[in-house]
Amino acid sequence: MDSFHEVRFPGAVSFGATGGPERRNEIVALTSGRERRNLRFEHSRRHYDAGTGVRSLEDLQEIVAFFEARRGSLHGFRFRDPFDMKSCNPGASPTPLDQFIGTGDGSNASFQLAKRYGDGEDAHIRPIRKPVAGSVLVAVAGVAKANPADFTVDHLTGTVTFTHSAVPVSGAAVTTGFQFDVPVRFDAERLSISLSAFRAGQIPSIPLVEIEP
Repeated sequence: MDSFHEVRFPGAVSFGATGGPERRNEIVALTSGRERRNLRFEHSRRHYDAGTGVRSLEDLQEIVAFFEARRGSLHGFRFRDPFDMKSCNPGASPTPLDQFIGTGDGSNASFQLAKRYGDGEDAHIRPIRKPVAGSVLVAVAGVAKANPADFTVDHLTGTVTFTHSAVPVSGAAVTTGFQFDVPVRFDAERLSISLSAFRAGQIPSIPLVEIEP
């Protein structure tokens, strides 16, 4: 049984969710008073609470149905991060020049979608595994390419593959623009929902956690 379902969490609820990236570092205090800090994981892991996006009993019903169809935390699914869902700034539209994903060598035809956070050597490169179908734009050396004549996109893995006649030549910069979802699962084995509490304004907790699909 596939552990990831290619379906998206209800959009109206996701846009009211709270959350963001988590970093886990080891910090050891030395006798000198200094600290030694070590990076435990290369990439951050995002956590969300979708309960803040629930606005109606219909929303609750939809979430319960979605939870049951995923068998709770058993299957992963797509989630639209309301704060970070594009290759560009939130208010802009993606262009094929947004993100650098590699340099051609004349033979390599496949490139992993990625998003850069920060500048220079300290920038963090985040692999994008779940692009939105139909949203990926690609350019080579600043020239936009056509899909599927020049390239195809695996929307299950975020891999861009050029056709034989369009493989980037040596030294050519490959850039992309896209929209994307975050692969997540429910971070709980049960949903605790009370209609009386909901009517009283108490928000149910619906925790989600990012996974590696």
